[in-house]
Amino acid sequence: MGEIPIAPIGRIIRNAGGQRVGESAEIALGKVLEQWAEDVSIQAVKLAKHAGRVTVSASDIELAVKGLA
Repeated sequence: MGEIPIAPIGRIIRNAGGQRVGESAEIALGKVLEQWAEDVSIQAVKLAKHAGRVTVSASDIELAVKGLA
């Protein structure tokens, strides 16, 4: 897989009500989350650069999420 560990992904699914979680489901959600996080990050970096900053802030992330929703 990638950057996000499997165990927390399984917990997220169980916290959402999944009684049993297959490893393939954890891996699939992990891939989706990593791609989504990368897309958000790319947009947040663009927002920071547009504002003349090199530091990505929480507000950049929040705006990027809203823009991708």
